[in-house]
Amino acid sequence: MTKQLEVDRPSGPTTGNDQRARLLAGLPVTERRVQLAGVSTAVLEGGSGPPVVLLHGGIESGGVYWAPVISRLAQSNRIVVPDLPGLGESEPVARMDDSAFADWLAGLVRMTCQEQPVLLAHSLDGSLAARFAANHGDLLRQLILMGAPGIGPYRMPLGLLLTAIRFDLRPSARNNARFARWAFLDPDRTREQDPEWYDAFMAYGLSLGAVPHVKRTMRRLIKTGTKQIPTAELQRISVPTALLWGRHDRMVPLGVAESASSRFGWPLHLVEGVGHVPFVEQPQAFLRALRAALGSSIGEEAAA
Repeated sequence: MTKQLEVDRPSGPTTGNDQRARLLAGLPVTERRVQLAGVSTAVLEGGSGPPVVLLHGGIESGGVYWAPVISRLAQSNRIVVPDLPGLGESEPVARMDDSAFADWLAGLVRMTCQEQPVLLAHSLDGSLAARFAANHGDLLRQLILMGAPGIGPYRMPLGLLLTAIRFDLRPSARNNARFARWAFLDPDRTREQDPEWYDAFMAYGLSLGAVPHVKRTMRRLIKTGTKQIPTAELQRISVPTALLWGRHDRMVPLGVAESASSRFGWPLHLVEGVGHVPFVEQPQAFLRALRAALGSSIGEEAAA
């Protein structure tokens, strides 16, 4: 049985910890810190059944943005949600690259999963996860990539690059909102689903965006995660692999996924009416697409 995360809400101005607590309130998860490849790592765990590791993308807040789908997934699966080193509440590494990532992720899987997990990896971290699968496929049951730029030719849209530079130089609410317009097809509609949660999500990411080691990690992830992975390396991926993409993804356009699907024979599953972060923008539509991508790897309850 899992225990719900209990949070305290001290009076006074909202802090980053308060915002994180709001994002996780009521979820059937526990949070602990574990040492992975020498890095103190924050990990959320909950549910029971076949393990699924939810790996966040290049976002300051780390894994908490999976919150809108964690409860459903935990009904039939063991869910493991880490914060990447240098993001969220995890300590940084000296240099986040493919090697450091692989050592860290291998440690996570071995410590938290009693059997091979499904790895669902998003955005920039999806690129690193693809390289991990090519070299450590024996640790995985299945790989699902979502919005991962490195699986094909990719050039960051100029407007997105300028938005990233603005936020790096001046983490402000206004610059954070510019990111939301890139991430979501409709930020206002997304916020309307749960305004308190959405505002805490935006505030938490903003508070971390001013932290020096978070800035360094984000810069390194952008450089590493947008680099095209050689075709020969992707062809070495032997575990079942599928793609899950938002139809209207502006950060990593659908063409990247369509090309990879054609070249490698990876099934492509679309979430309609969403952008780069479908599990936040349209959780139910995302879960239906995820069920199609995972097949029997995920229980019926998760997509009901």
